[in-house]
Amino acid sequence: MKWQRKHPVAAVVVTFNRKDMLRGCLENLLNLEKAQCDIILIDNASTDGTKESVQDLIDRQQIYYFNTRENIGGAGGFRVGAEKAVQLGYEYIWLMDDDTYVTPLALSELLKADRRLDGRYGFLSGIAYWTDGSICNMNRQRTGLHKKLEDYTQDQVPVIMATFVSFFVKADVIVKYGLPIQEFFIWSDDLEYSRRISRHLPCYAVPASRVVHRMGSNQKVGIEQDSPDRLWRYRYMYRNEVVLYRREGLKGYLYLYARTAFHLLKVLFKAKTAKSEKLKVIKTSFKKGFHFHPQIEYVNLEEGKADHDESAGG
Repeated sequence: MKWQRKHPVAAVVVTFNRKDMLRGCLENLLNLEKAQCDIILIDNASTDGTKESVQDLIDRQQIYYFNTRENIGGAGGFRVGAEKAVQLGYEYIWLMDDDTYVTPLALSELLKADRRLDGRYGFLSGIAYWTDGSICNMNRQRTGLHKKLEDYTQDQVPVIMATFVSFFVKADVIVKYGLPIQEFFIWSDDLEYSRRISRHLPCYAVPASRVVHRMGSNQKVGIEQDSPDRLWRYRYMYRNEVVLYRREGLKGYLYLYARTAFHLLKVLFKAKTAKSEKLKVIKTSFKKGFHFHPQIEYVNLEEGKADHDESAGG
């Protein structure tokens, strides 16, 4: 059955082996008030029965399910999902992780901001709260390279970077500025993408648009505190951040070197386990970043002209 759009907005949700968390995410999206959206579910080749666990929701014909057949990371999932949404003809794309639980008016408030701004923006970003009602630390938008959002009183606040937890962007912006970088795999893909856009267009956080990010903790954990089994993730972070900050010129390089030096010192003085391995991860990944030059990919509009014969069930 050919996929039929029902709404101008597509929420792109990327998931991997978190079927219980995912279900709540999808249910909240299906129960929005005042403004609704279709859902593009990108399954990064989950092995926990993800599709079967939400098949009843998919059967409502409001969820377009797509399995990547291999785990291409969050970055790859958002790259695929953003392209699919544009190819399927959606006007607006709303990116989020599978542990993002939208509030009933989250989308309505983003669309209000779109109208207030008369569409003249690069992206809009909702405010992420943790489960206890406090601001989610890892999702605070940036107003500068290292300055985070503090003002939640205005209708919309200028920002330059945001995460893929309630990230709202128009299809024509994606077409013009390209897709998230799949090679990042995880970490900093959203900061790079949002900054790529904000270098050309004004972008905003929208305090009235709220979501809950159901992370396990709201405490920021750095490499100096993290367990050895999670160190592989930091190899991507330190490498990818070089790509993000070197684009900012001298200011970016100064910040990059200062931040990396600070992290090395934190490991030296605070790490209780795997100190030498953690130091090595930072140094080698940082060095790799200077030889890492991923290419920005753009939406294949020709493919989008073909019929999409995938059903709502994928």
